Amino acid sequence: MEQKNKIALITGGSRGLGKNAALKIASKGFDVIITYRSKKDEAGAVVAEIEKSGQKAAALQLDTSVVKTFDAFAQQLASTLKEKWGLEQFDFLVNNAGIDAASPFAQTTEEDFDNLFNVHFKGVYFLTQKLLPLIANGGRIINLSTGLTRFATPGYAAYASMKGAIEVFTKYLAKELGSRGIAANLVAPGIIETDFTKAAFESHAGMKDFISGITALGRPGLPDDIGGVIAFLCTEDARWINAQRIEASGGMFL
Repeated sequence: MEQKNKIALITGGSRGLGKNAALKIASKGFDVIITYRSKKDEAGAVVAEIEKSGQKAAALQLDTSVVKTFDAFAQQLASTLKEKWGLEQFDFLVNNAGIDAASPFAQTTEEDFDNLFNVHFKGVYFLTQKLLPLIANGGRIINLSTGLTRFATPGYAAYASMKGAIEVFTKYLAKELGSRGIAANLVAPGIIETDFTKAAFESHAGMKDFISGITALGRPGLPDDIGGVIAFLCTEDARWINAQRIEASGGMFL
């Protein structure tokens, strides 16, 4: 069991991969704070499940696409840390919050592009910057990327480009924060069956069979395939992993 009272902050932790990561991180003996954009009840259920397991947890509202709200969020986070934990900092930042939007290059509107940019790159960049004083020395930053930065699947030009930016950004985080002992890494899932991708699976007949056929392990991924990888990167066993892209795709397009 890892040392207690280390705390992870997971954006978008009320559902899907974020929820799974929150539960897996809690199973390592860490406490968890999740953010949610609108699903307050679902976030509360995740908090209750974590607390039932014996760890402390909290949920805070945050729209990661609206940078002007980050000052107030940082203040609320600092208050939560002090009131619930008696601490001034947390240890692990997991930038998980995201939106799914197909973006065929020829049909991508400026609004589509901006929505993806604000959530997947600008929001991650400036939220991480805003929270730097609250991240403990020796902590970890874990960003979420995608298999689509390694292989191209038509329809995701803008989305994958934002994630490509996150991959470069993560290397710079590792370089610039290394003096504080903070490691920064990427987890890049393949196609995962969650409510995030439900529309894609439902609108493309045969998609599940196609994904299974191009994946070495023969099936699409599940949240349980990813949360444990994120949790591992928070542990002491992962202390020497830094500036790495870890793809968890079951071996897609090998």
